[in-house]
Amino acid sequence: MTESQQMPDSGKSPLRRGGGEPGSRGRTTIADGVVEKIAGLAARDVVGVHAMGSGLARTLGAVRERVPGGGRAAVTRGVKAEVGEVQTALDLEIVVEYGVSIAEVARAVRENVIAAVERMTSLEVVEVNIAVSDVKLPDEEDEEVHPEPRIQ
Repeated sequence: MTESQQMPDSGKSPLRRGGGEPGSRGRTTIADGVVEKIAGLAARDVVGVHAMGSGLARTLGAVRERVPGGGRAAVTRGVKAEVGEVQTALDLEIVVEYGVSIAEVARAVRENVIAAVERMTSLEVVEVNIAVSDVKLPDEEDEEVHPEPRIQ
């Protein structure tokens, strides 16, 4: 019997139907928001990163977090992703702790974000642009600290 001939399917045939490995049939798409969440969590894991996003975004985010169901946006704050079929590019805005090397923090953020996104999505990360928008001074009050409620 030649390769082009097929045996009748008895349920035990080693030949596969449907054209290829089962895992390669079909298409997987990954939303920008998925990559943004992965990148946001990976960036926050780096020592020296105080917060993500600009001061205005953090202030609005703190207000949004008080609204039921509004806390999910905090994970993606300061992260913007462009996702293609096989590649992604990321822009991150971070606030660093005073006294850390900004260059070292940026390098560590890039490495951590690239490793996490590529491991979880199999997308190639072509670039991670980092904008440092602020430095958190030791004596500055944290903008994300929630004030005491007015009612008891």
